[in-house]
Amino acid sequence: MNNYPSIFNDVIGPVMRGPSSSHCAASLRIGRLCRDLAGGNMQHILIEFDPNGSLATTHKSQGSDMGLFGGFLGWEAYDERLPESEKFMGIAGITAEIEIHDIGATHPNTYKLTMSNKEECRRLTAISTGGGMIEVIEIDGVAVSMKGDFFETLVYCNSTNNIVDFLNNAFEYDEITLHHGDIDFIEIKAQEFLPEGLCNELLEMDEVLFIKKLAPVLPVMSRKDLEVPFITCEEMFAYNEDKGLELWQLATAYESARGNITGEEVFEKMRAIVRIMSDSIQLGLKGTTYDDRILGSQSPQFREQLDKNRLIGGNVNNTIIMYVTAMMEVKSSMGVIVAAPTAGSCGALPGALIGMADATGLPEDEVVKGMLVAGLIGVFITAHATFAAEVGGCMAETGSGAGMAAAALVGMVNGTLQQAIGAASLALQNSLGLICDPIGNRVEAPCLGRNVMAATNAVSCANMALSGYNYLIPLDEVIETMQLVGNEIHHTLRCTNLGGLSVTKAAKEIEARLNEQPQTFFKVC
Repeated sequence: MNNYPSIFNDVIGPVMRGPSSSHCAASLRIGRLCRDLAGGNMQHILIEFDPNGSLATTHKSQGSDMGLFGGFLGWEAYDERLPESEKFMGIAGITAEIEIHDIGATHPNTYKLTMSNKEECRRLTAISTGGGMIEVIEIDGVAVSMKGDFFETLVYCNSTNNIVDFLNNAFEYDEITLHHGDIDFIEIKAQEFLPEGLCNELLEMDEVLFIKKLAPVLPVMSRKDLEVPFITCEEMFAYNEDKGLELWQLATAYESARGNITGEEVFEKMRAIVRIMSDSIQLGLKGTTYDDRILGSQSPQFREQLDKNRLIGGNVNNTIIMYVTAMMEVKSSMGVIVAAPTAGSCGALPGALIGMADATGLPEDEVVKGMLVAGLIGVFITAHATFAAEVGGCMAETGSGAGMAAAALVGMVNGTLQQAIGAASLALQNSLGLICDPIGNRVEAPCLGRNVMAATNAVSCANMALSGYNYLIPLDEVIETMQLVGNEIHHTLRCTNLGGLSVTKAAKEIEARLNEQPQTFFKVC
């Protein structure tokens, strides 16, 4: 079955709290699926991480534990209780045990989970693929592929023959797969769960043991026979040859086809996201506080110096820097943000677009159009490279944000389609090889500076493209190069807390200070 990125699944979103989308939001989604697999009845959970992956050293400090616990409890990624999810796990009577040992993981963000109660024990293995996106790769020892974009009904059975025939005649599904292992089950992907009446009929069959239902965790569903008008920049140019659409209109056409919604619905969905981003920036400018944090609130003092004309540079650039900082500070204080394309890079894109619009008096509609442009550039990136710093370094996060923002800024000042693509290419070229080495094992620094750098890189590249600079390398080829370069970055420099600034003396002192609070009801083995 074909599956393609969605702007609202893979690029702009989720709406969330926490320092890292690939840790917090993704783990929460994984936890939600675990809860469903266990039928909402979990008494003990074994969480296993591989020592050679990123989660062994970052699971607590970057929010994987917090996200998992919130998911186990059935919460949303923006729930205000998330910072205290550990406490609420105890209240719910759920214990968790974390073990670090060789689980044979081939992906750096691999979660192996075993949920048990007095009646049963279920197992699930999943990976976080960047920006809050996930894939379940194994259930009860059987290989699967679930991305949280279907209603999944699992029919556990000791024989599949009669069941498949029954389902073919009784229910319209998107895909049905027979899985054989220690215990067999039939996986039914559909636009809704198998109705209760049909479930009851199945349970009356001798072959059927029990049924599990896993609800979708993504905002945009997939479906069978899914097609999109293009999936590369080159294909987009060919599609647009006789249409003359602007880049934001091409983004709307893509997402309308991908999500099976109208162009107006796409536009208004993005408007809602822009308003959340704007509210987050204004909250940050008022000042934020949070105990488990390296940097204090700095955007208010930047605003004070900007108001006094004591800063170098133009008003647009400085407004953008201030807005980027404010957004990153809201993230670091567990406020509500939008991962764009990730939480670690959530400041660059909205800071650049909303900052430029506010500084020059552009209306909200232009910001919405710009964000749609950014979303389409992000679709090309996630389809052919990655947003995960654990896979591609900070190049994959703030680098991607810079490329997305550069194209969007060109569109917001009525540049041409070719100029917007050129700006994205230039910004991504400038970001190749950028490592990920958080100080103190927190997603604050140098993340803040790199978000600022990404936003100002976007402004520079937008102006270069608008001035007719030759970007030389087509965008598709730059994105392909991103993936190749990411594969070459040493694993110690890909968000593992094992290299770069992360291992400096000062960083280790900060980390030790932040980790003084002991863990409570779970143990790390």
